[in-house]
Amino acid sequence: MRTRTAGTSRRTSTTRAAVAAAAVLVLGLTTACGGDSGDGDKPAKPDTTADASAEANDPKDPGQVSEPPPLEEQPKTVDPKVKGVGAGGGRELTETELAAAVLATGDVSTFKVDPMDGPPAQGENADDPACAPLTAMINGKPEPEASAAVYRQLLGAKTGRPAISEFLTTHGTQGAVSLLSRLGDAVKACEDGFKGSGAGSTSTYSAVKRIDVPKAGDDTLAYQVTGDFEGDPVPLVFHVVRVGGTVATFYTANLEGTATPEIPSILLATQAAKLK
Repeated sequence: MRTRTAGTSRRTSTTRAAVAAAAVLVLGLTTACGGDSGDGDKPAKPDTTADASAEANDPKDPGQVSEPPPLEEQPKTVDPKVKGVGAGGGRELTETELAAAVLATGDVSTFKVDPMDGPPAQGENADDPACAPLTAMINGKPEPEASAAVYRQLLGAKTGRPAISEFLTTHGTQGAVSLLSRLGDAVKACEDGFKGSGAGSTSTYSAVKRIDVPKAGDDTLAYQVTGDFEGDPVPLVFHVVRVGGTVATFYTANLEGTATPEIPSILLATQAAKLK
């Protein structure tokens, strides 16, 4: 994820940040950020060759931290050309129907959308069962288990920033309502943090907090999980919106600083409109 440079500064190129953002989603903080390797409790570090080369040509003071550029202005309303697929009744969509309903390039003018591979079979498990819904989302596999799912990567159309991952899952109305309810309970129960483990490694999440977000669809929840990489905080943000039995999850991470990264609300509003 982020790597240390001179002093305690960390820098990441735009391309590396976008790739790493997707990696954190599908691999979990353990693999993407290093985590504890199980070898003398020493964190495994990502390859820093590209970063070291880039920094050699970086005229900035090594004591500074690169911050992402500001987001371009977002549309205020949903594009009227976006039409709903009729998922509001609660029926479980097929994978083909989800692929037609998920955001695509052109739905939101400020974003382009690309396919993204789904997560690996094995993910993280929370040390506290109350926090299991949080690691399920980090794994890209919200619980209760979806009957179908599709995954997309959203990138700012002009700058490639921000890099946001979306997964669209179908559960039926009862399952989708339960998903958001359990997730909300986990945000409260795990506000002081928790640990995740998987594939012989562990990850530390130091805090969890709820974030205000405009309502979209039938129900909406947003929260931040603060990961820990070699003592540096890594904010991971999830925005979740339910329409009937379908749940859209938007995820991003701040790989270059400690501020809460932004997910434009127009994405949630447009996805909700496309599902109804």
